[in-house]
Amino acid sequence: MNRFAAAAVLSLMMAVPAESRTPEQARAILETTPLIDGHNDLPWALRQRFGSDVHGVDLARDQSGLEPPLHTDIPRLRAGGVGAQFWSVYVPASMEPLEAARATFEQIDVVNRMLAAHPDAFEFAATADDVERIHREGRIASLIGIEGGYSIADSMGLLRQFFAAGVRYMTLTHSATTSWADAATDAPQHDGLTPFGEAVVREMNRLGMMVDLSHVSEDTMMDAMRVSTAPVIFSHSSARAVTDHPRNVPDSVLRLMPEDGGVVMVTFVPGFVNEDVRAHGAAMAAERARLQALNPGDPEAVTTGLAAWRDANPAPTATIADVADHIDHIRRVAGVDHVGLGGDFDGVGSLPEGLTGVETYPALLAELMRRGWSEAGIRKLAGENVLRAMRAAEATAASMADQRPSLARIDD
Repeated sequence: MNRFAAAAVLSLMMAVPAESRTPEQARAILETTPLIDGHNDLPWALRQRFGSDVHGVDLARDQSGLEPPLHTDIPRLRAGGVGAQFWSVYVPASMEPLEAARATFEQIDVVNRMLAAHPDAFEFAATADDVERIHREGRIASLIGIEGGYSIADSMGLLRQFFAAGVRYMTLTHSATTSWADAATDAPQHDGLTPFGEAVVREMNRLGMMVDLSHVSEDTMMDAMRVSTAPVIFSHSSARAVTDHPRNVPDSVLRLMPEDGGVVMVTFVPGFVNEDVRAHGAAMAAERARLQALNPGDPEAVTTGLAAWRDANPAPTATIADVADHIDHIRRVAGVDHVGLGGDFDGVGSLPEGLTGVETYPALLAELMRRGWSEAGIRKLAGENVLRAMRAAEATAASMADQRPSLARIDD
């Protein structure tokens, strides 16, 4: 759809009842407002499945038929109206810090080679202005986010080199607590951030790198929001009041978002958006631990027992309505200016019904429009809120331009 056709569709939307809104009408909005997704793990999928060879799979063709399928390719990004994508340069939290730093730079290289292989579709973006320009020119703005502060190996110098390499946000932790920040899904060690962790946040502000609080503990969230002079983001998190998973954002933090100016980008991970799926996952983890205790040194018995448990306890499913419920809740508590989208495509083994790939964003937006969301609200959710947070981070960095780089060390 070209921009003139999109404008015609939008004009007709004004006369269409909310309950009749369609994905095509939502797609028309994305012609002029870039949909910015906060987190996509395609680079890790390329590393794991294709040996980091960006030519090992043809991203210019629909790859939903692979087994297992990829969630992301260029035709489906186009169909989904994705205007900008934060590519996650994830590496596992189990890596030693220096190994993680090397692997993270390798993941940045994967992103760079992917963009070079498809210059008609992708262009690197470093700023909010870049995002808007690239979207106007018909390509997908490509940004980079680190998922896990262990990648900087406790080094401010490495943090700065990651920024120079194009990284524009860093998630302070992943699944494990680091030497300077507590994670949501690990035992706390620091009651939030250590003094070095606070120095990391301040240096990120000075650079213009956004502080991402997905995966961190509530205490770390509070500490980071207290220290940061730029808005924070949650690149792929949902609402804890709707689904009681520690990876989700509690209302106590959501209520602070208007003052902070940040954005919670709702994720589609089934266990984070549906309480039955979360409870089933927790029960399965408990059963795995029980079987391992009963069968030490016998992984086959554990596998057989777990398969029998799954047969007796079929997994529930999440739906597109569950994701919309989280978006609605965050809008009610934090406000429409503080919610965005962060699907986590190609980073999960299953997805909600109706959100099986990057092409399905218009279906989610149409669901929200049927619930009464205005066009202005959809534009904020899709991309305007993130663009505002990016510009605030850039302005903060400009205001700190006369400050010297931090020389803080973990052993200080």
